[in-house]
Amino acid sequence: MPKYMLIMRNTDEAIAESKKVPFEEIINDMGAFNEQLINAGVLLAGDGLSDAEEGAVVDFTGEEPIVTDGPYGETHELFNGFWIIQTAGKDEAIEWAKRVPHCASAKIEVRRVTDESDFQDFAGNEYIQKEQGWREQLGQK
Repeated sequence: MPKYMLIMRNTDEAIAESKKVPFEEIINDMGAFNEQLINAGVLLAGDGLSDAEEGAVVDFTGEEPIVTDGPYGETHELFNGFWIIQTAGKDEAIEWAKRVPHCASAKIEVRRVTDESDFQDFAGNEYIQKEQGWREQLGQK
């Protein structure tokens, strides 16, 4: 079964809306959503991210990498958190994305996580072959 990453992207409007809701309510609603994912057996990983002010961007567009401390970029370029889920396909992943609470004016991006089938043309590559061992070492599927 394929894995999908649900990426929570904010907008300025979404941030303004979230400030109208008590933070404990957001925690409870997100917790209940996570519990639904777990009970359905689809959640593999997920976390929220700290504010962009605590982060940095390493930009490779020039000759040398340039590091920019947060805040950086436009609000719509940032993401707040993610889930990695394993579903029967994209349609089911989208259905889960539609259920994420507190997303008024925000966006949830749904992206398939690549797997070994995406690299069949490179099956003889040393690092493609090592990947399986690394996954087993890390306890991943």
